[in-house]
Amino acid sequence: MKARTTLTTVFRCSLERAFKTPMLCDIGKVHTGFGPMPRVTHCTDDATWGQVGSKKRVFAAPSWTFRGGEASSDRVIERVENERWVIEVGDFRTWMLGFTAFVGEWRTEALGPDAVRVTYTYTLHAPETFPTVLLWPAQWIFARLFWPVYMRRVLENVRRMAYANEPYQYA
Repeated sequence: MKARTTLTTVFRCSLERAFKTPMLCDIGKVHTGFGPMPRVTHCTDDATWGQVGSKKRVFAAPSWTFRGGEASSDRVIERVENERWVIEVGDFRTWMLGFTAFVGEWRTEALGPDAVRVTYTYTLHAPETFPTVLLWPAQWIFARLFWPVYMRRVLENVRRMAYANEPYQYA
C-alpha cells in the first residue's frame, strides 16, 4: 500500500529560508508531537546531515503510543539546492501500523521576491503482503485523516521558523 498526501502553500520569505529551514534547523521545533506522534527531542549520528546519503538517528519523548527513546532514522535521498529535498524516514523503533517507510519531499519554487511556493508531499509505504493487508483500513484512516493534519502542523512550524530566521543547526 502507498498513501500520498500533498500540501501546497506560499511562504513570505527568501527562497533559501523556505528551502533550508525544514531540513537544517532543529527538528525538535519542527516535529513537536500531536496525537499518536510523539515529540522529537534530538538526533544523533548527524554530523553530515543535509548531504545526499547522510543519515541521522531520531529520538522522541514518551507518549501514549511510544515509550520514548530512539524512534527512527532519517536519510537524505536527494537535495537539489533551493528546489527540493527528498528524505526517507524508516527503521521505526515503534509499531507504525505496519508502515515500513515514509518518504517526504519538500519542493520550493520562487514566485517573486519573498514569495515561495512550498509543496510538501509524504508517501507512506506498507508491504502488500499478508498479514499487513489486514491493516489497510487502519492505514487508510491514518493516512487520509490524521497524517494531513499532522503535516499541516509541521508546515506551520517550519513557516514560523523561516519567518523568525531560526538558525541552521546543520550546514
